[in-house]
This record gives sequence, C-alpha cells and structure tokens, in this order.
Amino acid sequence: MPDTVEASRPAAPVPDAQRSGREERRGGALPRALARILALDDFEAPARSYLPRPMFGYVSGGAETNASLRANRAVYDEIELLPRVLVDVSGRSAKTTLFGRGYDAPFGFAPMGGSSMAAYQGDIVLARAAAAANIPMIMSGASLARLEDVRAAGGTTWFQAYLPGETEPITRLLERVARAGFDTLALTVDVPVAANRENNVRAGFSRPLRPSLRLACECSLRPRWMIGMFLRTLLLHGMPHFENMGARIPLITHRDRGDGPRDRLSWTHLELVRKLWKGRLVLKGVLDPADARVARECGVDGVIVSNHGGRQLDGAAAPLRALPAVAAQAGGMAVMMDGGIRRGTDVLKALALGAQFVFVGRPFLYAAAIAGEAGVRHGVRLLRGEIERDMALLGITTLSQMTRERIVETRRFPA
Repeated sequence: MPDTVEASRPAAPVPDAQRSGREERRGGALPRALARILALDDFEAPARSYLPRPMFGYVSGGAETNASLRANRAVYDEIELLPRVLVDVSGRSAKTTLFGRGYDAPFGFAPMGGSSMAAYQGDIVLARAAAAANIPMIMSGASLARLEDVRAAGGTTWFQAYLPGETEPITRLLERVARAGFDTLALTVDVPVAANRENNVRAGFSRPLRPSLRLACECSLRPRWMIGMFLRTLLLHGMPHFENMGARIPLITHRDRGDGPRDRLSWTHLELVRKLWKGRLVLKGVLDPADARVARECGVDGVIVSNHGGRQLDGAAAPLRALPAVAAQAGGMAVMMDGGIRRGTDVLKALALGAQFVFVGRPFLYAAAIAGEAGVRHGVRLLRGEIERDMALLGITTLSQMTRERIVETRRFPA
C-alpha cells in the first residue's frame, strides 16, 4: 500500500539546471573534454595543460606573495551552514532580480582582461554564454575585442572601465560605451597604479606581450593553443589589439600600452561620470564601508566588493570579510561581490552576509579556453545546479531566505 500511495503522488519538479545537465549527459552531447569536469575547480588542471605558461600564469596568479589570492578562498571555511529540516523545498528557485531585471541565477562572469589570449574570441564566447543562460557578463576594458562587438554578441553584457583622471578621455569613452548600447557601467576603482605581479615576470608574461625567443618557445610547447587559438585568430581576424582603453596597440609589440594617469582619478571624476552616464553606475573594488557611503551619496547604483581577485594590493582584505560592513552602508545601492567563489555554498554564504549578487572569474575563462562556449555553459550548469541543490539541503526555497540566521560564523564577520 505505501508503494501505491507513493506512486500516486506527482513527481517533484526537477530544477532546470539539474535537468539540462542530466539530459546532456544521457544524450551524449557533453564534449569529451568536459566529461570529468564535475565542479568549477576541475577546469583549472586541463587549462594549465592547454595554455602556454605565460598565459596561464597571468590568469591564475595574484600579486606579490599571493596572500590575498589565498585568503579569498580560505575565508569561506570560516563560515558554516545551519540547515532547517522537514521543509517542502520542491518549488525552490535560484532566480533573482538585480537592478530591476530578472536573472536565472545569482551569479555572473567577472571582468577578465585579455580573455582572448586564453580562449578563441574569449569575450565573445563569454558574452554569448551569459546571454543564453540569462546572467550578466562584465566585459573588461582591457579586452582584446571591440566593445561594440561584445555587446552585440550578448545583451546581458555590462562594460567595465579603467579611467584615467582626465576629463576628455573619460567623456570620449563613456559616449562610445553608450552608443554601443550598454546599460550598465562598472567603474573599477582599485587600480590607481599597476600591481606588483612578480608571477607575471617569472612566467614570462607582459602586457602587451614582448616578442622574444622565450615567448615563442613557451607557445610552441602548447601546440593545441598555438594552432586552435593563436594561429586561428591571426588567420581569421588578424593580430588582436587592445581596443577599448588608451591607444589601440597590438597584443604583441615593443610599444607600451599607455592607459593614462589613473593615479589622478578621484571622487571629483566620479561625479563627472555620474553626470555623463545615464545608465546604471557600479563601483568595482570597494572594501571600506566609508567608500560605500560616499559612493551612495554620489548617486552610484551599486558596488562590487572586491580586491581584484587578489591581483592588486597583496594583503588587502578578503571581499567576503569586508562584505557585511559595506552592505550596512549601502542604503538603496545594490551590493555585489567577487573573489574566490567556486561552489554553490560559497554563493549562498555571500548572500547571507549581505550580497545580492556575485561574480566569478577564472573558472569560466578556463572553461572557455578548453571547450569554448560549451565549456562555459557546462560551468554555469554546474554552479547553478549546486546552488539549487544546496538550497534544498538548507531548507530554503528562495534566495531571499538565505539570511545570516542560516550561517554560523566560526570567526566573527563585522557588521
């Protein structure tokens, strides 16, 4: 009799992310390169084998001792989850709203400069995958693709700007970004000077790349990248150029990039940006709550709590640790975060501490490098599936229920 009663009950709905992943595996459509990729961290090893040492070193490394890079991950271990049981979670959903727009997951792609050095048409691939998944992708101002082309490839793309402290270049770039159709501008504010990235020197990387025998040898050791990415790009599109900041110069050259004096950028320039930019304005790189308060007073729409993936000031606070205090000063601003997120539980911990949305960088670039758009889509499914599964295990059905009561802080995070 119990079997009969159980069989008569309607089946619980299977979340879209889990269903699509199962169907793809059953249908044999999952590319061979992705068959053993079970989590975002799994993309790193094949990417290391695929990319030349200078390119992988650039993507994977941080600044100086990599202290902030390590801390960005370690901080998640200081939080434990407190689930509720016997909750009907069959109707759970990981969908969320940000700036009045509905997204299918609470995460997007962080800006990554030089994506097209790692993956064939990397920015285009990420933009297409983001639009297909209905999540945002932030295009880096240091991209090797024209911002107009990336926006055309994906309607959920935002533009991230590095601005010099000069009125004319600021005005010129913002007008171009607006003409391209972007509705959200993310101004990165934690790069007044270039970081001390010793790992780049040790790996033989520079921006732009300097032609040398060492660079040629390193690239020749990765023939799949050399043929499938670099030579393919040269044949079909010509030499990549830095397209969206400063002078337009080629990827490989003896010339300096010349981005302009960012060390002059100040709150006065932010006021100018707010006056010129009619769309949504986000500040990326905020860690101090006092800066969040000033940003709010300047009319900023949102902040991304970030230490640039551990790639700028080594020893800067981990974003997750800084998040609650920033959120307390946000008022009506949207609060977002990036840094070290690799699991669905990481996303939920960030939401519990005050984030409304998060961004993930390196794993999705690794995915694009080894398997193109299919790799990125697979990564999205994995992370979204983890979030939906973790919501069920936590006993919540909406992301708004992921509050501070759902976590236990083994080390106190300041509010």
